Amino acid sequence: MPHRLPAALVFTAVLLGAGAAAGQDATEAFYRGRTVTVTVGSAVGGGYDSYARLVARHLGRHIPGNPTVIVQNMAGAGSNKAASYVALQAARDGTAIGAVQAGAILQPLLSDQSVPHDPSKFVMLGSANKSAYLCLVRADAPVKSFAELFDREVILGTSSEGATLRDYPVMLINVLGVKLRLIGGYAGSREIVLAMERGEVQGMCGMDWSSLATQQRDWVTGGIVRFLAEEDVEPHPSLSRLKLPLTTAFARSGEDRQVMEMIYSQNLIGRPYFAPPGVPLDRVDALRKALKATLEDRAFLADAEKSGLDIAPMDGEEMQALVARLYALPPRIVERAKQALIYKGPAK
Repeated sequence: MPHRLPAALVFTAVLLGAGAAAGQDATEAFYRGRTVTVTVGSAVGGGYDSYARLVARHLGRHIPGNPTVIVQNMAGAGSNKAASYVALQAARDGTAIGAVQAGAILQPLLSDQSVPHDPSKFVMLGSANKSAYLCLVRADAPVKSFAELFDREVILGTSSEGATLRDYPVMLINVLGVKLRLIGGYAGSREIVLAMERGEVQGMCGMDWSSLATQQRDWVTGGIVRFLAEEDVEPHPSLSRLKLPLTTAFARSGEDRQVMEMIYSQNLIGRPYFAPPGVPLDRVDALRKALKATLEDRAFLADAEKSGLDIAPMDGEEMQALVARLYALPPRIVERAKQALIYKGPAK
């Protein structure tokens, strides 16, 4: 005789299944006919913008109810302008998503400059890619290797505080003592690329490999620029053929290396997407699942390959745990990291 479950257990299972279906139906009903807005914390045409627009083209198919997904750009303050908008002004109903630079997620850990929101409270939805950053210079720059930066000065273009294009070279100056003269005021990577082409500056550090491959494919193979070093905790697989040294290899002490690795940990966050605190849990779950499905979607991956965009996803729960671990780091390391990102200008 076949084994039968007790009637009470069967009834409970039916109720749970019905509850899940009802929740799915409610989420689908909410999103049907609505618009989800992805607010990008960088200028149009840059790497973060390229990723966000690619994600937006496919995301709506994976959200219950298939809402329209649009992108708006809100550059400024190293993506903190966009982060504050999503956290404090955008709707908390699951129709607002932030796509910001990783530095904006770690703002209180990396800077004493206050922001009106608490990034540790963001609801992380996931990330499209683990970032890989480089130092590079024009082929006619006065250095041929990263080691030569300790003896010869190079002029770099930088963007706003909180962006890797500004923070990473500042950290290299303060922690390693390399001779970099920084020229600020550029909106983002595209503007610095143009400045390099015009000869205004000789290079940049904190440049994302995916952005470079997307914006300047001829630079990768044409001998126009020279790659000096990789800025990361460990070598990135996409850069193995370049055989570049890690900047962390030049650290003069174990604590210096720990500070550099703490700052570079935002590379793992990569290209993050988040919702503001207070979004209903069923919609958070739907958005996390939708982003994960998008980043695994064959059509999406084919589009990414055509655009030269690397995809290495991290799901929302894993990213939430990573952010929590970073916010729990020892105060001494956090303080040293903050000091490492204060630019004091060239020596007199």
